[in-house]
Amino acid sequence: MEKFNRLNDLYFKKLLGDKKRKNLTLSFLNGILNKDDENYFTDITFLDKDNEPLTLDGKLSKLDIRADLNDGTQVDIEVQVCPFKLMAERSLYYWSKMYSEQLEKGAEYKKLKKAIAINLLAFDYLEDEQDWHNIYNLLNVKSHKKLTDHIEIHFLELPKFTLKDMRKIRASEAWIAYFSGKYSKKELEEIAMKTPAIKEAVEFEDTFLQDKIERRAYEQREKAIRDYYSYMNSYKEEGIEEGIKEGIEKVVINGLKEGININIISQITKLSIKDIEKIKVKLNL
Repeated sequence: MEKFNRLNDLYFKKLLGDKKRKNLTLSFLNGILNKDDENYFTDITFLDKDNEPLTLDGKLSKLDIRADLNDGTQVDIEVQVCPFKLMAERSLYYWSKMYSEQLEKGAEYKKLKKAIAINLLAFDYLEDEQDWHNIYNLLNVKSHKKLTDHIEIHFLELPKFTLKDMRKIRASEAWIAYFSGKYSKKELEEIAMKTPAIKEAVEFEDTFLQDKIERRAYEQREKAIRDYYSYMNSYKEEGIEEGIKEGIEKVVINGLKEGININIISQITKLSIKDIEKIKVKLNL
């Protein structure tokens, strides 16, 4: 098969979103969050409510991993393969939902725990930043002191990642090396000597690819992503990004006729799902 995409969100969910492999999730989180032996996260509980993943045809949807850690910290890990200009707003929105959902009506604010959003991106997003890992908190613009440690948003940009010294590799680098797809199985074996969780991840990958049902679902997701890029290119070629009303409607109509998911059409055209539904009803599509 073509080069395996470890950022395929179905695979990512299977690898790091399953309680049977929570040791891998903990390894990933402790590495990315730079935890040492004294404050290492030791347990995780997955909290999948309304983000269960796919439509049956494998079309794109928001798919992430939401969990509680043993000290009450809330965490949301999202994979984003398609370039999206509003990642900051999107991440802040989902962070705010995660933070606010901790409290039931009438509960005290002191019960609120830290909430961490981690965005694993297959594209360059922060144009002014050179580092592959950037962390954002709530700071005083003058003194740069934190107002609270309850908010933490991470952006991990894979294209910016380069492994400098395999002999001194950190857990965070080992995981990013794995997901980047830039390194061979032989190189990953060497990395796994420093981070044993990577060996288990590679073994699970092999098992995953041997399962015909899992592999078919994976291929459907990859096709959905390719269709998205193809449609985006068509959209740009037609000059629709200029915001011309007639052109936007044409894109909507063509997309509906081609069976493109309404959420994708909405993201491309910036029209609301409600407006797209109106066009769909008007044209009896």
